[in-house]
Amino acid sequence: MSQFTEIRTVPGTVRGSWEGGVAVFRGIPFAQPPVGSLRFRAPVAVLPWSGTRDALAFGPSVPQAGQTGSVMTSTTRVPTDGSAECLTLNVWTPDLGSAALPVMVWIQGGTYLENHTSNPHYDGALLARSGVVVVSMNYRVGLDGFGHIAGAPDNRGILDQIAALRWVRDNIAAFGGDPARVTVFGQSAGGACVAALLTMPSARGLFGRAICQSMPGTYFSQRLAAAVTAAIAGEVGARADLDDLARHSPRALTAATAAVLAKMPRFAESWGPMALTPTPFSPVVDGLVLPDAPWRALAGGAARGIDLLVGHTRDEFRLYTSRPGTETVDPFDHLSPGADLRDAYAAAYPDASTAQRREILNADWLFRMPSVHLAESARAGGGRAWMYELRWSFSSEQGASHCLDFLLLFGTLGAEEIRRHRAAHPGAADEVSGVSRALRADWVEFATTGEPGWDPYTPQGRSTQIYDATATVSPYPEERSRRIWSAHRFGTLDLLSG
Repeated sequence: MSQFTEIRTVPGTVRGSWEGGVAVFRGIPFAQPPVGSLRFRAPVAVLPWSGTRDALAFGPSVPQAGQTGSVMTSTTRVPTDGSAECLTLNVWTPDLGSAALPVMVWIQGGTYLENHTSNPHYDGALLARSGVVVVSMNYRVGLDGFGHIAGAPDNRGILDQIAALRWVRDNIAAFGGDPARVTVFGQSAGGACVAALLTMPSARGLFGRAICQSMPGTYFSQRLAAAVTAAIAGEVGARADLDDLARHSPRALTAATAAVLAKMPRFAESWGPMALTPTPFSPVVDGLVLPDAPWRALAGGAARGIDLLVGHTRDEFRLYTSRPGTETVDPFDHLSPGADLRDAYAAAYPDASTAQRREILNADWLFRMPSVHLAESARAGGGRAWMYELRWSFSSEQGASHCLDFLLLFGTLGAEEIRRHRAAHPGAADEVSGVSRALRADWVEFATTGEPGWDPYTPQGRSTQIYDATATVSPYPEERSRRIWSAHRFGTLDLLSG
């Protein structure tokens, strides 16, 4: 078999390579560079090209902190070093024939601030060898992707994802995929984007199954998002509108975002609990691009025909370390009703320390309970949903933390890496491959058949797959927290004052 292989797509021919039995195509553009007059705009379809374009290396990253390239400093002219062409996607496929394999489109997380599909932990080769076509894409992040800017559409990062899904619809058959069997799956911010995609009119028909991993439950009103953008714009002395912000380079705006992020807890009285999270951005419920927060939309039947797999890790918040100032902020003071919550957690978790209760609360309100409520909303709206929890961990320090799930899913956490960890559990290195295989097999089964292998979630049985050294099915395991939040209604976070 030749090392290189060429595929004709609608815009033009691309050349990929065979690597370990998987054909890989990297850095395929799916939209025009979002620079110059297209900055802060909805993505525009990529222009056709003649000849054959190499798809052998990942495309440049979208503008974000730490990125190099002239796109970070350019404002009025298009960069000439290629870093502007950042809206690209990647394909891993085990079969370039007419197999019509299930397609899994990965939307990575990164607190809406980072996006690196070249991250080796997102390597889709092992997942593709399981019998699916895997696609990942760059999408705009930070102010460019999620800031509410007067004169610009909201949720530009999610609009980029929709543009990539349209590319999949139009081109994936040539890579051995079935455009009628597309599953979107994402983790953290990517999981919340998947939940948003479930409800967005412009995404309708582009996928039939969805997997939300550790989705944060923060969706902003335009007022709250505007307040965040105004604070960032104020750092560079700009107005929060398209014309004025376009005069400032991405590097200047990422630096301004970092300055606001460092002092976010100071805004808690006006911005509410989102000021205690690791990011100033979230999808914006604008009533148009994103008509409603996903819980109410799903309960109303917005995604009735889309099968949903949703879940979280057990120790979601263990990953996060304190930022300057956060140690003085008590999350119970900023979640309503704070006093009742404090008493409820004290009663539900009597043996936990104050710090442990804060960790549990942060895990609950930010990740775990939004996931449970999403499954319940999908069920209420006439759809099918399945729940899972990752309980397995390799270290008592990190526990089953945020992000551990995708390392297992892609198989990029190795036994030797665990053996070298100073706090690894005895036997964890021998267990990791089995947990990884179980998780990956269930995701592929769901993408292939629409069912992962256990009973759907219902309010009565609350069937949940638990991934530990051995996978088991039980009622939802975080029952104490579920009861505390059972009457809560997740929705759109709004500006509290100012």
